[in-house]
Amino acid sequence: MLLVYTHKITPRLNYIFKHFFVRILQIPITFTTKVDEFVAHNGPKITYSKSPLGSEFFIRSHDLLFEQGINDIDITILNWDETPCFFPTGEKSSIPFDIFAAGFYLISRYEEYLPHVQDEHDRFPAEESLAVKNNFIEKPVIDIWAYKFLELLKLKFPNYTYKTKKFEIISTIDVDAAFAYKHKGFVRTLGGFLNDIFHLRILNFWHRFLTVFNFRKDPFYTFKEILKIKKEYNVKTLFFFLVGDYTTYDKNISASNLKFQSLIKSVADYAKIGMHPSYFSYKSFEKLKKEKLRLENIINTPVTFSRQHFLRLSIPETYQNLIDLEIKADFTMGYAKIAGFRASTCTPFYFYDLDFEIQTPLKIYSFAFMDGTLKDHMKLTNEESIQKIMLLKNEVKNVNGTFISLFHNDTLSENNYWKGWSTIYKLTVI
Repeated sequence: MLLVYTHKITPRLNYIFKHFFVRILQIPITFTTKVDEFVAHNGPKITYSKSPLGSEFFIRSHDLLFEQGINDIDITILNWDETPCFFPTGEKSSIPFDIFAAGFYLISRYEEYLPHVQDEHDRFPAEESLAVKNNFIEKPVIDIWAYKFLELLKLKFPNYTYKTKKFEIISTIDVDAAFAYKHKGFVRTLGGFLNDIFHLRILNFWHRFLTVFNFRKDPFYTFKEILKIKKEYNVKTLFFFLVGDYTTYDKNISASNLKFQSLIKSVADYAKIGMHPSYFSYKSFEKLKKEKLRLENIINTPVTFSRQHFLRLSIPETYQNLIDLEIKADFTMGYAKIAGFRASTCTPFYFYDLDFEIQTPLKIYSFAFMDGTLKDHMKLTNEESIQKIMLLKNEVKNVNGTFISLFHNDTLSENNYWKGWSTIYKLTVI
C-alpha cells in the first residue's frame, strides 16, 4: 500500500491518482492529510503538495486538482527526456512535472469543455486538441509518464513488490450497414438499381443483381470471417449494431426486418453486442432510450456498452445520458480524422464529470484508430496503414495497455475499395 500525503483530498486528486496507481501501475493507494500518520507509515509513501515535509519522495502540486469548475489554463509543452509533458514542478520536486494534474487535464477532456469551433458534424475537432497541436496524439503519454514515474519509485522503494498488468487487444466492429444490397425492401432496392443505371455503374448493377437474387453472398456479410478470426486467435471482439431509424446518416436496414434481427441474434451467440446510437442521438436521451430498448428486445439481454455513430460525442451531455440509461461502458473516445489517443491514455478509465465534480460509473475505452481514418482521412496506402497500426500497437504494448481497434464489417468485404483490408484486420488483432 502506497500512502499519499497531501494538504487537501479532493475528488479530482482521488480520481487521477487512482488512474495512475491502481489502474495503470497496479499499486493500491490511500491518502492522508495528517503529518504524523505519514511519518509513521513504513511502506512506500509520497508527498503531493506545495512543499515537502522533509526528504521524502515529493511532487510539487499544480493548482488544477484543488480547483473546481473550468478555467482557461496556460499550458506550455516541454519534454521529460523524450516525452512531451507540461506543468513543470521546479528543482525541489522528485519528478520534473506534475504528471497528475497534466494527466487529469487530458483524461477529463478538460479542453473539450472550453469554447471551441466544432466540425461539420458538431464534434470536437482533433486539430483543436493539445495532443495534435503538439504532436503527441500517437503516444499514450499518461501511461508513459506513469512508467517513468515507476522507475523512480522503484529506486526509492526497492523492497516493495510491484505488479505488472498485461497487454490486451480488443477488436471492435461497427455495423453501420449489415448488408450492401440485400434485405432493403422493394423501394430502396429499386432505387439502388435505378441509381446504378443513371450513373452508369454497370459493374455495381451486376453485383447488386447477383446478390439480390441470391447468386452470390452479400459483400458486407463478413460476420462469419470475423467470428472465425475471433475463435482462431482468441480475440476479444465486440459488435456495435446500428438499429436507429433511417436518416441521411443512418442507412442500416430496418430493425424490424426479420433477417436483420436473425443476423444480430446469430452474432450474439458468439460475441458480445453493444448499441451504436444513431447520428441524431448524441444529445437526445429519448432516442438513446428507444434504440437501447429496441436492441435489447432483439437479443433478449441487457445492453451495457455503446459507441456513438459518426463518433458524435458531446461531453458531458452524451455521457450523462448514457449513465442515466445504465450503460456501463462507452467506446466512442477517439477521433474520426486522426489516429491516436484522444484522452492520451490506453488504459480504460472512468468518466470524470467536470459539471458535477464526480467520478461516474461509466467506463471509457479509448480506441487507437479507425479503418476509415487511415484510408479516407489520412489517405494512407495499405502498407502505410499497416505501419501506422503497428506503431500504435507497439506504443500500447510498451506500457502494457489495452489496444482497441475500430473496424467496420464492410472493411473486410475485399471489394475494390477495401482490397487487402481483411489481411490488415488479421494483422491488427493477432
